[in-house]
Amino acid sequence: MASTQFAVLSIFALLLPSIALATQHIVGDEQGWTTNFDYQAWAASKVFRVGDSLLFKYTAPNHNVIRANQTEFQQCIKSEANQVLTTGSDIIDLKSLGKKWYICGVKDHCSNLKMKLAINVIDAWAPAPAPTTPAPPPPASSAFSIKASSVSQILSTVGLAAIVTLAAF
Repeated sequence: MASTQFAVLSIFALLLPSIALATQHIVGDEQGWTTNFDYQAWAASKVFRVGDSLLFKYTAPNHNVIRANQTEFQQCIKSEANQVLTTGSDIIDLKSLGKKWYICGVKDHCSNLKMKLAINVIDAWAPAPAPTTPAPPPPASSAFSIKASSVSQILSTVGLAAIVTLAAF
């Protein structure tokens, strides 16, 4: 019985940091999915990992989201084969590595109003790629902050403590 509990808790402790660190990226942040926004600059400031998700927030039916391939993205082609998301609060789980492309299929929103997004999804455990331009120094602040690596260490420690405690029974 104790060995089964130990095995279950060990697996949980190993998976907890990756689950806890998955990020839901709100596309366009406060602006959401809208026209005349630089989504390439927005994406350049983010790291997309397997296990993360994208949340496209917009006013339906004014916009939509279409998953595209590279050619469709570059030429703003709305292929009949591609699923069109239309809820206004569309979540796309990033389940695999590599380039991903998204466009708005309404009128000329993609071709003339820059409503298109290209991202690169990296492995969940891969280090973040080096920035292409140096990041500005953070503003001076006496506020308390916790980094993702600290959260991961705390969660791992709590999980390990739970395993040790339950293994003692």
